[in-house]
Parts: sequence; structure tokens; C-alpha cells
Amino acid sequence: MQTSTPPLRTARMGARGKIPTPTPARRTTSTSYISGYKNRFQNFIKHLREMGDEVLVVTTHKGAPEEFHGAKVIGSWSFPCPLYQNVPLSLALSPRIFSEVNKFKPDIIHATSPGIMVLGALAISKMISVPMVMSYHTHLPAYIPRYNLNWLLEPTWSFIRCLHRSADLTLVPSVAIAEDFETAKVVPANRIRLWNKGVDSESFHTKYRRHEMRVRLSGGEPEKPLVIHVGRFGREKNLDFLKRVMERLPGARIAFVGDGPYRSELEKMFTGMPAVFTGMLQGEELSQAYASGDVFAMPSESETLGQVVLESMASGVPVVAARAGGIPDIIPKDKEGKPLEWLPEKRWRSVTGGQPRRKSATSTTAPRYRTGGRRWARLTRPPCFRILLSLPSPTSCC
Repeated sequence: MQTSTPPLRTARMGARGKIPTPTPARRTTSTSYISGYKNRFQNFIKHLREMGDEVLVVTTHKGAPEEFHGAKVIGSWSFPCPLYQNVPLSLALSPRIFSEVNKFKPDIIHATSPGIMVLGALAISKMISVPMVMSYHTHLPAYIPRYNLNWLLEPTWSFIRCLHRSADLTLVPSVAIAEDFETAKVVPANRIRLWNKGVDSESFHTKYRRHEMRVRLSGGEPEKPLVIHVGRFGREKNLDFLKRVMERLPGARIAFVGDGPYRSELEKMFTGMPAVFTGMLQGEELSQAYASGDVFAMPSESETLGQVVLESMASGVPVVAARAGGIPDIIPKDKEGKPLEWLPEKRWRSVTGGQPRRKSATSTTAPRYRTGGRRWARLTRPPCFRILLSLPSPTSCC
């Protein structure tokens, strides 16, 4: 695949890498448990490799595969997050990992934030004098109130400031997060760049719509309006709001695709209601699930981006979402994505049409058109990666 700029060498711990001009770029990066965050970075790594970049991946999973799309993968010993057992944590600061990264000779170290692996990435970047870019993906300050831990809010912001002031550059996925960072004085505005994420427009497409999948998702009633939600089930995702929505939509069905620590509570909440829980779906099954619904519901107000919203739009399914976090960057104002609390029952009825969605230009071409500028091939290598080497290194941490 031809590129307009020389390939890079990136090491990703959470994310990380190096950028030489004449040779392939190398990155070091890490994956995580099943989540939109993990899916985004798998696509990112895949397209970096297709562009000729060299990538080294450091992940929290000890049993990780040896390679991913030609990128070497290094698993690091990890332990469960005390407050969120499904999230593995790792410092990734062992002599073995340092040796691998040093031998790789990256141009950039790209670390994902927040987390503790970023501390290991910072230490290694200083030891081998490689510039570091941090990309921010989980907006912890928005999660904290949902867990009644408000006393942790300011310490969390202090931790985020400490991390990002140590980086050469901070990437954020949406304008809303950039504004939050500026308000909280995390780093100066000139050290923040917007990094849009892409959508795999081949894997998520209207062509995957299947009657058989619709039968499965609707509990055997494919003629009824079908609401879809795909994602990780956590308390912070505001999923209980969907129960109130479904109570106002007699005759409609809802399918939850995914898993997470809140699943058992969610299943109890929807007992006796027309709801189907599929568990995790992957590959073509996931593509079919997206494309076979009538409307995609996204009630979360804490998304830094909302990758599932992009995937739904690429699948030709209209989206109703909370206007919060990074979602307004994706959904045009006054089209879709008005705050769910403002949507009366008649608006939901107008979205589902009161009947199964038909294959038409309205339900396929239009939503896919709005994702055109966010295809991974166009968004894989942020221009700021090359600007990074010209920026002065930060002189202080916290």
C-alpha cells in the first residue's frame, strides 16, 4: 500500500513507537480485555502494518499471541484492577520488556492513558530517549460518580495531569475531551491534538443484514421493531435507562450484544421483558447483529468516542444516543443523537417506524455516508506523530 509519508517504527504499550524518516516506522502497543478500546487498537495496528510501519505490541495479557498482523506481541504479567476485576493492569517494566523495546529501537512510544502501564512506558521512553505520545481513551472522571466515589474525583484528575504532563504529546478522541482537559488544566492546549478514530467499513456494512440473525435477536419475532445495543456492560454505561425506554415501546424488542460486570443485574432488570442477551459475538456474527436491527441505542454519557456508534452507522442502522462525551463529534447535530431524556415515545416510534426497518436508501446509504471520512485507511497515522520530534520535551511531571 502506497503512503505519502515514509513508514514509521512504533512501540505501543497501551501504545508506543519510533519514527525514522527513511525506514519503516515502529510502534510498541498493548491490547486489553474485550472492549471498544481493544477493537480500535486492533484496527489501528492492522492498518499501520498495511502502511508499512513496524509495530511492537506490549499487552497486559500474559497469554497473548506471539504476533498480530505481523506485529510482534509481548505479554506482560498483569493483575485485576481492585475496583474493576475485568480490567487487567500491568506496569510492563520488567528487564525482559525493556530489553525487547530497546532492541526494537522505536521512533515513537505510544502509550494509552489512563492506567499504570503508562508509567512503565514513560520510564522506558526516558531511559532510551524516545519521544512519547499518550492517547486518552477512558474518561475516569465521568465514571466516578456512577460508583459513588466522588472523593476520588480530584485525585483522579491529579493522576491524569501527572501522566500527561510527562508526555511529549497528548491525543484525545473528541472535542469534548479536549475541552475537559483544557478546563482541568491537564496540559497546555498546544500539546493536545484531536485524533479521530476510524471504522472498518468492510466488516460493518448493510450487506450483513440477515433474517436468521434478526430472528435470533428478536426472540423469534422478526416482524417486531428491534432495538440493538452493543458494548461492554458496566454500571457507568447508563444501561438501566433502556428499561424505561422499552416500557414506553410496547411491541418492540431489544437485543443486548456483549458482556461485562453489569450483565447479571441487567438481565434481572429485564426479566419478563422482550429482551435477548447474546453474550459476546465476533466476526461475521457481530457484523450481522449490527446490520439486522432497526435502531441502535447508546445511552452512555461517558464515552470518549463511542466506536459502536460508528460501527452501527456503517452498518446502515440509525442511532439514538446521549449527546455527551465524544458522541456529538460523530452524530450531526439535530439529526440523530439528541439526549435520550429529551426523546418522547413518538420520537422512538418514528425511528423504528413501528415496523421492521426495510432495506432502502434511507436506512443504508445515508448513515454509511456520514462515516466516510472516518475510515481507518485515512485515519491510521496521525500527522502529529511526525510533528512530535520537533516538540520540546516536557521538563516536569506533576
